[in-house]
Amino acid sequence: MPNLMAKQEKRVYKKLGRPAGRTYVGTIPVRFTPDGLAAVDAWINQQDEEISRSEAIRRLVERGLKYRGK
Repeated sequence: MPNLMAKQEKRVYKKLGRPAGRTYVGTIPVRFTPDGLAAVDAWINQQDEEISRSEAIRRLVERGLKYRGK
């Protein structure tokens, strides 16, 4: 009987979890109205790159905080 444990193949798995190099302080659960979520999805569709809803919300909050209204 061959020794099956002696020669095991190493499987390469993609690392799960958040990308390296990013630091997050915490998680903030947010609820959206159907119209608000549709607006976020519409904004995502207008972008040149494919991004997640979470990333879109982070970018929109960042823009909102940078904007200085009248």
